[in-house]
Amino acid sequence: MKQARQESGLSLAQVGKGHVTAPAIYLIETGRTRPSLPTLEHIAHRTNKPVEFFLADPGGTTDSSQAALAELEAMVGDGRFEQAIALGRSLLELGSSAHRLGRIRYLLAMAHLQLGQPEPAEGLLAEARAHFEAINDGVMLAECLGAEASLAYLTQRPDALAIAERALAVCRSLKPIPSPTEARLLAIVAGAHLTNQEWEKAIKFYEAAIEAAGSFFDLRKMAMMYSGLSAAYQELGQIDTASRFATRSVALLEALRDRVSLARSENNLGLIHMARGELSEARKHLDRSRELSDETDLQVGRSHMLLSLCELCLQEGNIDQARAFAQEALELAERLHEGPNVATAHMWLGRVADKAGDHETTDREFALAIHGLEQLGTHERALQGHGIYAEILERRGDVARAYVHMKSALQASRPGLLQNKADEDKKRAGTA
Repeated sequence: MKQARQESGLSLAQVGKGHVTAPAIYLIETGRTRPSLPTLEHIAHRTNKPVEFFLADPGGTTDSSQAALAELEAMVGDGRFEQAIALGRSLLELGSSAHRLGRIRYLLAMAHLQLGQPEPAEGLLAEARAHFEAINDGVMLAECLGAEASLAYLTQRPDALAIAERALAVCRSLKPIPSPTEARLLAIVAGAHLTNQEWEKAIKFYEAAIEAAGSFFDLRKMAMMYSGLSAAYQELGQIDTASRFATRSVALLEALRDRVSLARSENNLGLIHMARGELSEARKHLDRSRELSDETDLQVGRSHMLLSLCELCLQEGNIDQARAFAQEALELAERLHEGPNVATAHMWLGRVADKAGDHETTDREFALAIHGLEQLGTHERALQGHGIYAEILERRGDVARAYVHMKSALQASRPGLLQNKADEDKKRAGTA
């Protein structure tokens, strides 16, 4: 194929034009994936060669390699992620047959994602997606896009929702629609809405995911959906409903021994107890969350758990410990480029400083928090920041500045409202 391309004087992108991407052509050329017949016919047309020019004996496949792939899939399904990574890496190093490399890379990426390791997953997913695109495997292409959306969600990238929606569109273009894939993608879309603080939309998509799953009952996925539903209901103030879903999630993950996911669900349950004022119960679950994150060396998302502990310490009256947790969360979030968590950590440092009567530090930390949230375009969180700071300023007796931040909060929650009101006032003045 490389010979045909070079003889025709075309680049990788020119060969794939109108059909597949340059990376997909590269994977085919290097023997790392195999083209479907329509793709092969496209390449033959672009390079002005007969299809027969490219055909060769693909070689046999061994029972052992097929068994190894099946074992890799079982490991990921059972939550044996460290073992899956070791096996997947060995299969890649052994040079497994080209048509299996896409699935190996996808499964290996999923194991890394489940362990909260986005960096190795990113390259693997890009290669896997190019493979499935090249062989026109729509189901696995949708699954890869869904995994890429999960990666974006995990690393707090703003394009997570767009990628998830694209994955869902690819899935729903297939006939028949694969229900298990659709259910997984609906849950990923829900998670993206949760990150965007669109609570009602998150609940709607989680419920649709559960309905789409039907008899396909993946306990791990169900546990994560329960956790997401719990978080959304908690934000809507429906604490009892949130508690039911959080308890179900923890129970399932305990049974599955998924320590990484369990760390996140324990944190969620701890926040619910804190919202109820049950600080001793909250302490139990948040400490358990921290222990699990230590055991698994969890990095991505750990800053959120540290900020939960900061909030608890502040409610317990332990200002020094609260400050230490917030500072640790800030340093970790900065290192991992978790923009929203960086801003939230600054906000908590501001609240800690307010409790300590340090007005200068309070003002500085809230300025950093609000600026960061506005730069990220996270309007709901910026609204929250303005509102909390306005309350602090009002208690301090600085009514004028409190009014400015309340006004900013109103503008963030209903863009254009204040401008529309000003326009109406001008019209009235002109009429008068």
